[in-house]
Amino acid sequence: MSRQINLGNKIAQHLPAVLVKFIHTAGDIASSQEGVLYLVGGAVRDLILGKDILDMDLVVEGNAIQLAKIVAEEEKSTLTTHPQFHTARIEWKGWNIDIATARTESYARAGALPTVLPSTIDKDLFRRDFTINAMAICLSPERYGELIDFYGGQRDIEHKLIRMLHKNSFVDDATRIWRGLRYEQRLGFNLEEKTLEILNRDVPMLDTISGDRILYEIECIFREEKPEQVFKRAEELGVLSRLHPDIRGDEWLSEKFKIARIHAEPESPESETYLALLLYRLSEKESEVIIAYLNLSTSVTRIIRDTIGLKERLKTLSHPWLKRSTIYHIVRDYFEPAIKINAMATGSPIARKHLELYLKELRYIKPSLNGHALMEMGLEPGPKIKEMLTLLQNSRLDQKVNTEGGERELVKDWLTRN
Repeated sequence: MSRQINLGNKIAQHLPAVLVKFIHTAGDIASSQEGVLYLVGGAVRDLILGKDILDMDLVVEGNAIQLAKIVAEEEKSTLTTHPQFHTARIEWKGWNIDIATARTESYARAGALPTVLPSTIDKDLFRRDFTINAMAICLSPERYGELIDFYGGQRDIEHKLIRMLHKNSFVDDATRIWRGLRYEQRLGFNLEEKTLEILNRDVPMLDTISGDRILYEIECIFREEKPEQVFKRAEELGVLSRLHPDIRGDEWLSEKFKIARIHAEPESPESETYLALLLYRLSEKESEVIIAYLNLSTSVTRIIRDTIGLKERLKTLSHPWLKRSTIYHIVRDYFEPAIKINAMATGSPIARKHLELYLKELRYIKPSLNGHALMEMGLEPGPKIKEMLTLLQNSRLDQKVNTEGGERELVKDWLTRN
């Protein structure tokens, strides 16, 4: 373990001043309770890499909930506690700060959620996923800024390696496979040789993980700058096929993700957009298997189903001579996000043009006359009203009439003939 390195200056450089003040206060209070407070996890890794810190996790050798209550009162902030997990969250000046009791974990079976018991910082760090995330910085006054590195995380950062902490890491929690690939691509690191060997061995352990937890990892990937790189690597290692054998992390996906980012600028694409593109080449039946496995929400399920459903209509939408009203009636019942996703995904310039025409113009076109106006002109209440409204809308869509007066002439002509 390296105890010679002090990162106090880096904390001052890369944390907002209000957070620096907060952790000084929290460290002082922990010390007064004969506890020791630490900054842990990815924040330590990113400090060593010289990156600004936006999320902060704290661990105390002591009672996290008791500490959090005192800190929350001192700083006049909102407190949420989870006694069963020995954790608390403080909401303070727009920041969410998690404080946990140092703990150890045991797993009743592969893929199960762990049993948690209070412990020491070395055991708390050992339960984490990779060495680069298993470091801490002491925040107690007498040791403020001291790097705690029992497992060689700093060395692996220097060598740009993602290294597991123990040989059963992926057996205990196979979601670490997805996280390893995410860190590898985000940081430009490589999986350490033995870690890669064991990962290859343990890829089948992903089948022990619930769909909800896999979805969480996938959504974390979608928040990366270039998620397509993670999925490409996942396909290379046989990880992606555990989600479904026909999902690909290829150049097509890379191209479509880039298009999605262009359309979403200046924001990042919604995770639903990325997910629909990831599943786009599946059949309706195959997509239903994924919807059920990932336990997708009602709104996301609708996007996926409508995306796949509209995809089946693209052959028709690729005909260049389609009337504007025909385009409207093909597309109108599909969810807007699904229409946009198909416009990104289709390989047919004509189909894309028709989808974009619907989004930009056709969906807004309505007749000026309504049912009441048609009855005033002599139509009997009933199905003929609906028929005439459809005729009027189609005439508007196909630019046969452009004014209310034109609509009235059309109705009069229809009444004369009927």
